[in-house]
Amino acid sequence: MMKNSTRNKMPATFESSNGSSNYRRNTIGGILQSDPNNEDDDVSFRFSTASDCASHDRRRSSACYNNDAPPSWEATWEDSPLFTPTTSFGHYPSSPLSQSPWHAHRSLAPPSNDVYSYTGLMGSLVREEGHIYSLAASGDLLYTGSDSKNIRVWKNQTEFTGFKSNSGLVKAIIIAGERIFTGHQDGKIRVWKVSNKNPSLHKRIGTLPTFKACVKKSMKPKNYVEVRKNHNGVWIKHFDAISSLTLSEDASLLYSSSWDKTIKVWRIEDSKCLESINAHDDAVNSVVVGCNGLVFSGSADGTVKVWRREFKGKRTKHHMTQMLLKQECAVTSLVIDPSATRLYSGSSDGLVNFWDRDRQVYTHAGVLRGHKLAVLCLAAAGNLIFSGSADTNICVWKREGGDHVCLTVLNGHTGPVKCLAVEEDGGTPASGEDKNWILYSGSLDKSVKIWRVSPQQQHQTPHIPQQHAAEGGLASPPGMTCPSGAPSFSKQGSRIHQRSRHE
Repeated sequence: MMKNSTRNKMPATFESSNGSSNYRRNTIGGILQSDPNNEDDDVSFRFSTASDCASHDRRRSSACYNNDAPPSWEATWEDSPLFTPTTSFGHYPSSPLSQSPWHAHRSLAPPSNDVYSYTGLMGSLVREEGHIYSLAASGDLLYTGSDSKNIRVWKNQTEFTGFKSNSGLVKAIIIAGERIFTGHQDGKIRVWKVSNKNPSLHKRIGTLPTFKACVKKSMKPKNYVEVRKNHNGVWIKHFDAISSLTLSEDASLLYSSSWDKTIKVWRIEDSKCLESINAHDDAVNSVVVGCNGLVFSGSADGTVKVWRREFKGKRTKHHMTQMLLKQECAVTSLVIDPSATRLYSGSSDGLVNFWDRDRQVYTHAGVLRGHKLAVLCLAAAGNLIFSGSADTNICVWKREGGDHVCLTVLNGHTGPVKCLAVEEDGGTPASGEDKNWILYSGSLDKSVKIWRVSPQQQHQTPHIPQQHAAEGGLASPPGMTCPSGAPSFSKQGSRIHQRSRHE
């Protein structure tokens, strides 16, 4: 049911750039597929698993979803009239930038009177081949993962260093102290550490599960579970692509979700797999951790579940306590706000559902409507929520009490927005809810874009010279409506709240 797939280390300099509303699940489902044994997947979300196909022995094809589906998202998108190839420096053979897989684009400075409230594009990091799958920001460093198997490290919007995995597309990146964990298409988690002597050197120090643990578990028949029809494997291994990684509150545990329908719990101290949770009836697309031992999972089976963690001796045991959502369309992404009081869920129908916490129980509080196609990624910072979509847009939502308003639609990518990362903007003096944020977005258009986002409602569009306006940036000024209508928030039994930049 999966599709059939088929360094020059150079520093980059910093340059700038300034469908249909009826989403059809079967079309997207046929597109967003891949095989962990193939190294050419284009989107790391599964809208169904191989269990829907009649046979697991054949190589899986997207035809299991839609007989008319094209062989890959890349072919579909780049053949679209909406696709515009990205231009960059390095046109001349003598230029060193022509040898680098990445080029950076420097932004225009915002007007001086808007310097602290400016929301818009600050710059782009463009890769001439491949797609961006994962991002992680830590301090002044940005880690980017792509289908080249490379993890690039950026510092101050300049390429700082990089390291490469021998196999497995980079589906997820998370940073825990001095360690970097990367989740891959081949079902493995690789562990890296920064050299104390040379911060530009990253050394791989292990793989989860470890080879020793696999050999030890394979000795006893009780450690084998059925991973697919007529095929067994040891329970500590993932047998399909890693979809997401997250840390426990105290950063002592690592959670990994996979298209093999399981969530695994790893103790970081000794790299031991403590538990494998048979979480869903289809691919698990996202797992996030809340407070007080609560864990949340979202799946292609259309459900969002809440799990409670308990410790039994040296092991963990998770019990499902709530089913927050059960729907026909796939759940593609989850994020919990910094206060851990509100959970957000993105779906293939373009909606963002959210729940409020009342003690240890979460209740549905509303829906955010701002996208025409699937929501592929979510991020949260302060009282802001960011949603990235296959419609190429990023909606910035501000929570105001129990309501949400769409502050702006960031419109600069020419391909589906695949991943988001956000960190505080250290260059502005704002504090509390007035903090400005730096948002990183990775896309199938082969670029990472860097945005500054202010939580302030803006009443005028930052000046963008005409020759640059068409290149991307704030194509939709802060607070302006989506092409299909105003981004909105709705609660069951209440009116729809919406706000434009002119309110």
